[in-house]
Amino acid sequence: MAKEKDRIKKNVNIVNRRASYEYEFLSKYIAGIMLTGTEIKSIREGNVNLQDGFCTFLQNELWLHQVTIAKYTEGTYNNHEPTRPRKLLLNKKELNQLNKKSEEQGLTIIPIRFFVNDRGFAKVEVALARGKKLYDKREDIKERDVKRELQRERF
Repeated sequence: MAKEKDRIKKNVNIVNRRASYEYEFLSKYIAGIMLTGTEIKSIREGNVNLQDGFCTFLQNELWLHQVTIAKYTEGTYNNHEPTRPRKLLLNKKELNQLNKKSEEQGLTIIPIRFFVNDRGFAKVEVALARGKKLYDKREDIKERDVKRELQRERF
């Protein structure tokens, strides 16, 4: 019993750190996600990979693609497929806003954070994002270095 308690994390917070380097976030939304039985168990263990994830609209519904939720170790033949598309749950107003904005040239919807809220529901934070150019990435690196140097001088 002690091993099982150690395996399941209290608060799951999986962040796509690469996304903030590759994209400029214009707006963020928190969406629910439709899961099967073994997927939520695997999420609570922290076995989620958001690196290649993206969202698309199919028939006015938002779908999450290429997010890998690893198979549950204790699962049997009922285990889920790791990279299947998953439906995201948002208000109709938010879906309409995202759909209109995502049709613009150069904008995409990406998952940036996967977490379990205090009620135990899995949530995904998605962002409407624009890809950064190479010079934008260089400016971000310079700003980060300047902040780091200032903190070193303070202490």
